[in-house]
Amino acid sequence: MANELNFIDLFAGASGMSEGFVNAGFNPVAHIEMNPEACQTIKTRAAYHYLKSNNNLDLYYQYIKGEISKEMFFNEIPNEIVDSVLNIEINDDTIEDIFKKIKTSNKKIDLIIGGPPCQAYSLLGRHQEDIENDPRNKLYIQYGRFLNHFKPRAFVFENVPGMLSANKGQHFKNLKAYFRRIGYEVYHDTLNAADFGVVQARKRIIIVGWKKEKDFGFPEFEKIVKQFTVNDAFADLPVLKPGEGFKKVNYTENKNEYLQHFELRNGVDFVTQHISRPHNPRDLAIYKTAIQKWNKGKERLKYPDLPEELKSHKNQSSFIDRYKVVDGTGVAHTVVAHIAKDGHHYIHPDIKQCRSISVREAARLQSFPDDFYFEGSRSAAFKQIGNAVPPLMANAIAKKMKELL
Repeated sequence: MANELNFIDLFAGASGMSEGFVNAGFNPVAHIEMNPEACQTIKTRAAYHYLKSNNNLDLYYQYIKGEISKEMFFNEIPNEIVDSVLNIEINDDTIEDIFKKIKTSNKKIDLIIGGPPCQAYSLLGRHQEDIENDPRNKLYIQYGRFLNHFKPRAFVFENVPGMLSANKGQHFKNLKAYFRRIGYEVYHDTLNAADFGVVQARKRIIIVGWKKEKDFGFPEFEKIVKQFTVNDAFADLPVLKPGEGFKKVNYTENKNEYLQHFELRNGVDFVTQHISRPHNPRDLAIYKTAIQKWNKGKERLKYPDLPEELKSHKNQSSFIDRYKVVDGTGVAHTVVAHIAKDGHHYIHPDIKQCRSISVREAARLQSFPDDFYFEGSRSAAFKQIGNAVPPLMANAIAKKMKELL
């Protein structure tokens, strides 16, 4: 297609940002990601989009239901689809090789998207000195080398709000000056995913850069006025006990307004990866107390207030909110990659279930559609989800970028 808009996704994670851009009509030329499980997820999703465009989604459904092997599935997918996903760490030693691999596609790059790992700028438990010395802080320079090489018309760079204050704001000033020096006008704003249909209060810095002769400033976005809730997002998923799970299961209710409008339930009559963690008796007793407090008066459980027999840590002055219930009647607090380690910060609001949220519930809090399949272990899936850009927010950005481009 002559008017096709091509993009590269850097530091792609599980491709949540890319999902939003593909659904807006952009064409991914390459995804670059260093995590092997996330790369496998991107390949599976790229295969989904290929099969969807060829009216052959039955093959995809067979795969995610476990009816055919991975090998059988990928035998039906062209090599160029799979090979466009590069499982490589972006650094000084690899970058030229990455350029060569992308060049073989012979497609003009209109846009570069993505955000370097954001843990370097996380304000949680980090000393300023640690932040300044973290090599991930300098990954924006590698990002700029892609801009220099491919010269796209624009770029979209995503990161956590902590980026603005790192090194007393000097880091962000350096970043903007660098992008301007290589030929881009740079704008930024803080967006909240909850304004775009995501049932999660997730604030992110979005930096938009335009080639200087095509300067459109920072896009204006329409915000979703009606606020949906976590209970809307979880409504049709089967009840689970701790440690229970379904690799594939049918829905328990018809689509509600939220799931219909935002297409999270997009055409399939089953859901995958509704799998919860097991919990020990002490954690379950704590979860029960936390849920009761929250559902009764929106009160958060503080660790020092627990009965002595339920405490397992001597430290009672930091991380006192380590047990946190997801707000069923509002939007969730920010889902982060720590969910891969334990579920204490993401307790299900339904006391009858008394567990941390499942893989599929976490995916819905991030607005991934139900036919989006995460490769790897349960922990690997949680990590990919926690690190992702919510596809609904990415889609709102993508639609506006497409309009301007």
